Amino acid sequence: MMRVSPTETAVMTPGTSVRRVAIASCIGTTIEFYDFFIYGTAAALVFPKVFFPALGSTAGTVASFATFAVAFIARPVGAMLFGHYGDRIGRKKTLVSTLLLMGVSTLLIGLLPGAATIGVAAPIILVLLRFGQGFAVGGEWAGATLLTAEYAPPGKRGLYAMFPQIGPAFAFILSCSTFLITGAVLGDANDTFLNWGWRIPFVFSIVLVGIGLYMRLAIEETPVFRANQMQRALDAPEGRATTLPFLDAWRFQTKEILLSAGALACLFAFFYMGTAFLTSYGTKTLGFGRPFVLTVGIAAAVAFGAAIIVSAMYSDRIGRRRVIMASCGLAVAWALVLFPILDTRSPVAFVIGVVTTLSIFGIAYGPCGALLPEMFQTRYRYTGAGLGYNLAGVLGGAIPPLIAAPLASSYGSNAIGIMLAALAALSFFCTKALVETKDLTM
Repeated sequence: MMRVSPTETAVMTPGTSVRRVAIASCIGTTIEFYDFFIYGTAAALVFPKVFFPALGSTAGTVASFATFAVAFIARPVGAMLFGHYGDRIGRKKTLVSTLLLMGVSTLLIGLLPGAATIGVAAPIILVLLRFGQGFAVGGEWAGATLLTAEYAPPGKRGLYAMFPQIGPAFAFILSCSTFLITGAVLGDANDTFLNWGWRIPFVFSIVLVGIGLYMRLAIEETPVFRANQMQRALDAPEGRATTLPFLDAWRFQTKEILLSAGALACLFAFFYMGTAFLTSYGTKTLGFGRPFVLTVGIAAAVAFGAAIIVSAMYSDRIGRRRVIMASCGLAVAWALVLFPILDTRSPVAFVIGVVTTLSIFGIAYGPCGALLPEMFQTRYRYTGAGLGYNLAGVLGGAIPPLIAAPLASSYGSNAIGIMLAALAALSFFCTKALVETKDLTM
């Protein structure tokens, strides 16, 4: 039977430089995650008062983070749908769709009237739009990492798959900066900020979406995917049955999907606790000003961006598993001392807490951009990688921020640390059970 290699396909069709793909993927994930992160910042700072004013401070914060968690429920659904089309019609076309959906959802959130204007309809519509954001991100990450991983030369997949991974660092800097600048321009007029100032970062996102679309439309489909499509066309006359990518991924690699979800749960927990929850904790519980907390977020983004770059490159030398396991080991220890440090109420302690938490996240996040694509076969790689990643998002990204405030209220802040340590231990053992992939051929 004739087999078509990715190299042959690359010769048959016009090529795209791996550097251009890497830059396009980085810009794309920056824009998509900017849209996703500004919601988390707004959920911590303004949504309890804008959309849940009748619930009071604590209940309003819980309700606000419940809408934040909705996106993580939507992400595996988005991973299945966009993964299906990404494995069938291509990575590039699917990524254009995810970017458009994210852009429209984010813009509409910025234009949505508050509960004081349209009543209970406001939080209901907010939940639907947040679901749209999660649906889009569910299809974004796998496609962006596949673009770079499938273009990358052997031995450098960690390096090139790092580019979409540093997008969230740039996105968090943008998210904090736009809220910081908006607050600085409006001064300390909280009424102005609550009425319309918070909307500016959401509306501004449409400009970034336009830039992202321009970059994504300029790149070619990956050689690995084109080879797979040509092979599928050659195999079709022989009567091979065509099955759904989701069913194939679940049938043949269930273990890998579930283990990858467990392995990455810790990094999700540390990221969203370090960003959305600690933004709320710093302003409401510790009493720090909004500009200080946002500035700390920018510094932490620089730190975890550097951690992503170093860990991704190092994973090409010693392997993905060892780097991620090191991060999980650090996470277990750090989780148990994080809140005792924060509760000293020292500004320096807050800086150390946020920066260290997000740096530990960055150590694990760098290698996973290469790890997940390497784990799955080409014909359902988009679906399999997306499912593993986004199921981890439900376990680590949705649940901890949602239950953290009630845990702290009932049992004290140390209970949050114990929860994070338990998730980190789970991730350590799931990562240990994975097979090393750095030397595999895609």
